[in-house]
Amino acid sequence: MKKKINIALVGARGYVGFELIQLIDKHPNAQLVAAYSRQYDGRKVCDIVKGFSDDKLRYCADELKDLENKDLDVIFLALPNEIAAKNRELWLKISKKCVIIDLSSDFRFDDTWTYGQPETRQKEIIGKKRIANPGCYATASQLAILPIVDLLDATPNIFGVSGYSGAGSKPSDKNNQKLLKDNLMPYKLVDHIHEREVSHVLNHPVYLMPHVAQFFRGIHLTISIKLKEPKKISGIEKIYANYYKDFELIKVCQEIPEVSQVQNTHSVLIGGFSIKDKHL
Repeated sequence: MKKKINIALVGARGYVGFELIQLIDKHPNAQLVAAYSRQYDGRKVCDIVKGFSDDKLRYCADELKDLENKDLDVIFLALPNEIAAKNRELWLKISKKCVIIDLSSDFRFDDTWTYGQPETRQKEIIGKKRIANPGCYATASQLAILPIVDLLDATPNIFGVSGYSGAGSKPSDKNNQKLLKDNLMPYKLVDHIHEREVSHVLNHPVYLMPHVAQFFRGIHLTISIKLKEPKKISGIEKIYANYYKDFELIKVCQEIPEVSQVQNTHSVLIGGFSIKDKHL
């Protein structure tokens, strides 16, 4: 029988941690052996995450340095921004024996970590021990622009709307359902961290205006692009279709994608292309 991958999750209380626990539990070759959460310390994971198969595993609040002594293959860091970076030397040490995947923004600009966008960085990720997971808006923006980045003649403008799960589980105006009712709120109008991330990864500047709406999850982007020369819609569609033909989770369509089509899935829909002269 194939040995299962032993996984520890640090930061198991939030939305990301909650989703990860479910995904790991459903994976035939993986098992969660440690779930770190100060708030849930001592409680059974199955009491918080309904349907979790291990009725013995409990949340813990052990010292992070104790991770060195555990038999682990992978550690997921699902911590708020700027927390994982405080233990940089610890991750460097532990990564000599297991893979560390950080889900915050802390190491996305760090050359000693591998930027882990699976569809565009497959070869770079293989065999790496320290992986910085891309941001949500950053992932959507990159996938939407990358196939034609060499055709750009100006800075793309990205108008984005996401569900309030992206604001995290800690109470704030951005995830307050009463404030969001019949409403739309901007996260940050200029210099959002995902704007910097996309510009860094694409090696081309972008302008990103992310907003939060009253639906729970999903992201919708509308991107305005100036091309170096006029193109036909059919030509643009062909470029995207060829670029993503080997990736099952990315679909190119003629219609304008809707959030409801990808909500609660791992999929990306790119489409609704419209062109006038050089304006895409």
